[in-house]
Amino acid sequence: MKSTLILAAALTTFATSAPAQTAPRAAADQIATKQGPLTVQPITHGSVVLTWNGKTIYVDPYGGAAAYAGLAAPDVVLITDIHPDHLDPQTLAGLAVGKALMIVPQAVAEKLPAEYKGRVRVLRNGQKLDTLGMSVAAIPMYNLPEAPDAMHTKGRGNGYVLGLGGKNVYLSGDTEDTPEMRALKNIDVAFVCMNLPYTMDVNQAAQGVLAFKPGIVYPYHYRGQNGLSDVDSFKKTVNAANKKIDVRLRNWYPEAK
Repeated sequence: MKSTLILAAALTTFATSAPAQTAPRAAADQIATKQGPLTVQPITHGSVVLTWNGKTIYVDPYGGAAAYAGLAAPDVVLITDIHPDHLDPQTLAGLAVGKALMIVPQAVAEKLPAEYKGRVRVLRNGQKLDTLGMSVAAIPMYNLPEAPDAMHTKGRGNGYVLGLGGKNVYLSGDTEDTPEMRALKNIDVAFVCMNLPYTMDVNQAAQGVLAFKPGIVYPYHYRGQNGLSDVDSFKKTVNAANKKIDVRLRNWYPEAK
């Protein structure tokens, strides 16, 4: 979907003015892998912490360092895009990321503070990295129809597929139900966005998920311009068509309750 300069400004204001999380986090889930449990800790919006095989992965750390209190320092930081609800220098500055490998798209690398440059590994769409016993593949994330003025243009940001102990974990970043998302295979766990006008609506997200059929899907990144998306409707739509997909609704916005 096309955007305008006004929409871009609104997104920046919206993201940077979001309150730091102070309410309790949602409970963590554990998913079995061939190399021990994968722990999924929702944080807020598009941010999640994954712990597996003694490694901790922060995805799009955002919302203030207090949101990560008590969690292990990251071994890997994944950042999907340049927008401030994904690349949040203030939150990064408050976290113990000094020893973490930062896996990012080129556009993010260009905006990171100089202190992190030595630990950055750039992945472009279609590239893959094997590190620390896991694999990381960069997946295109973008708006439809493709347009130069879209909020998310093809090639700028990355979704990611992580290979962790025989499980494939997809992190959508900011995208619509693109052909690349629909063509994903053998995804065990998926985190899928749904927030207008920045990404896609609930039905688009559901149809995309029904196309690639993950074993487990978490709706995340579902706060849009008009509040929180109807994730209950997402679950109903997915399970009406495919009862085998485990739709897990978790509270990614405890401060809104």
